Amino acid sequence: MDRVYEGKTKDVFKLENGNYLLKFKDDVTGENGVFDPGANTVGLSIEGIGKQNLKTSIMFFELLKTKGVKTHYVSANVEDATMEVLAAKPFGKGLEVICRSRAVGSFLRRYGAYIEEGAPLDYYVEMTLKDDDKGDPLITMEGLEALGIMSQKQFDETKALTRQITKIVADKIAEYGLELYDIKFEFGYNANEVILIDEIASGNMRVYKDGKVVDPMDLTAMLLK
Repeated sequence: MDRVYEGKTKDVFKLENGNYLLKFKDDVTGENGVFDPGANTVGLSIEGIGKQNLKTSIMFFELLKTKGVKTHYVSANVEDATMEVLAAKPFGKGLEVICRSRAVGSFLRRYGAYIEEGAPLDYYVEMTLKDDDKGDPLITMEGLEALGIMSQKQFDETKALTRQITKIVADKIAEYGLELYDIKFEFGYNANEVILIDEIASGNMRVYKDGKVVDPMDLTAMLLK
């Protein structure tokens, strides 16, 4: 296999059939040896976390398949910590799409003068450019179009998909007595069709139980019981 990309938590290999293979690592983001899903650097390694993240992704990707939502997911091998995916081009150099149902995190830090912590949001969608050095800056639809990253049509499709997928994930999370406050996705396009790519792991979502945030490691354990 030809390794085409070495990431912080996953490596990407090209397969002979034209698809790609994601190899999940036990490295996680954080600082000073403390796990932080929002960090831009690898902070530590946790034995087995790669397979746990893969299992969580499989659960959600299979669920989305039953709902008719197209993603890059093809199949997975938990023992090898690998997932086969369709070839998909990212938007620009990578675009993160966040969907928020309550005001917490960076949203609250930016707009706290106008809204209270935990106030409901109606699946508010925002996009940030993947750029560690610049802190993943927010970008508007007009900015994406001006930079040639995404068209208005692709933006509308991505926004609609984001809300649809968030609702599906939120409903699944609710089965465990939990509430999804926000979640981060990545999208790309395959044959000019916008599809969900990357992973759907606990470290990409903020979940609360009884008004308190659930640690991503604890969330993974709950979901995989």
